[in-house]
Amino acid sequence: MELIFKEEYYKIVNAGIKVWQTLGFGFLEKVYENALAIELKKRDFKTEQQKPIKVHYEEEIVGDYYADILVNDEIILEIKTAKNIVSEHTAQLLNYLKGTNKRLGIILNFGPKKMEHKRYIL
Repeated sequence: MELIFKEEYYKIVNAGIKVWQTLGFGFLEKVYENALAIELKKRDFKTEQQKPIKVHYEEEIVGDYYADILVNDEIILEIKTAKNIVSEHTAQLLNYLKGTNKRLGIILNFGPKKMEHKRYIL
C-alpha cells in the first residue's frame, strides 16, 4: 500500500515528539494543540486549529466537525491526552475521514510515558 503524505507524516510526528519532550505529560489537549500548531508552522506547514469541516452524506451536508488541527488542507490531526490510544479514538478519526473525504488522519496522544501516534488512511 502506498504511504500517502509520507514526508509530511514523519515531520508531523517529529513535531509532536518535540512538543512532548518540551512540555511533558499533564496538560489539557488544547495546550498540546497550541504548541503543536506553533511547531508545525516552524516546519513550514499550513495549519488551521479547530477548523470547521462539513460532513457529507450522499452529497448532502449533514453536520459540522471541528478538526483539532488541519494540516495543508489535507491531513486531519486529532490530539489526545490519554493513557493510550483506544478504539474510540480510532473510530472518531475514521468517521471524520469518511465524512470529510480526507485521506489521511493522525492521532497524536500526548500520554504519560511517550507521545504515541497512529496514522489512518482511507
